[in-house]
Amino acid sequence: MGDNDCETRGGITRDDLTSSLFDPFDLKISETVQRHRFHAPAAKSAAIEEAATIELDPDESHHLARVLRLREGDTVFAFNGGGEEWECEVACADRTHARLTVLRQLDNVVESPLRLTLAQALVKGEKFDWIVQKSAELGVSRIVPLITDHGEARRHTERNDHRVERWRRISLEAVKQCGRRSLVAIDHPLPLPDFCRRLDGSPAVIFSERGGHPTGLLRDIFTNSQSLTLIIGPEGGWSAEELDLATTAGICFATLGPRILRAETAAITAIALCQHLLGDMR
Repeated sequence: MGDNDCETRGGITRDDLTSSLFDPFDLKISETVQRHRFHAPAAKSAAIEEAATIELDPDESHHLARVLRLREGDTVFAFNGGGEEWECEVACADRTHARLTVLRQLDNVVESPLRLTLAQALVKGEKFDWIVQKSAELGVSRIVPLITDHGEARRHTERNDHRVERWRRISLEAVKQCGRRSLVAIDHPLPLPDFCRRLDGSPAVIFSERGGHPTGLLRDIFTNSQSLTLIIGPEGGWSAEELDLATTAGICFATLGPRILRAETAAITAIALCQHLLGDMR
């Protein structure tokens, strides 16, 4: 490989990559590169305008000072999980306490206008962890684990509590990584009949390997909807009784095509398609 090959790829030179003319969106570097983000749930705009500082809790302070080894003067970002985020400078930091000086509030839009709820049947092993992580990255607002006839049912209360806390930690890390500012709500596992009763006629789609509307038609069916619930079955599929229950509840049936997908593949595919058709991935 010659020197010119190192400098050029497809007619784009290294100078192009560092030129502001190459960026069609003209975004600030601080908003596009990987950045250190910290969750500060107590931060609120009104209070910050007065104090111009943000205090991190001991866990986030430890991560800032001991894990990332950031120091006074370093640039970081803090978000409150309720949709707000600020660019900050580290004012002081030790393993139990960090204080940030606010430089500016970010105002670019990172959350989808479509509020998606993923109602996902419980699946074995770490697959549900993976679904939680990727769903958070794709912009889901809420995740409801479902107890279904052919799914992985862990009804023991203590174990469910432990798993829900784990899923919440996973989703928080995903939110930090992908640049979102709102946390993902994760409910405790719920039997499908109870969940259907709670829907109470709100817009919902159940995906079934036995047929339904092509996914592309969901744009026409839910064109005016600002929220939508996606219901994904377990590895063993839906039982006949569960499909009858969904029909009685007035839930829309849809299909993800002629191939049978794994539960985790179906979940991510459904979310991405709905964000494309109705959300912010157009």
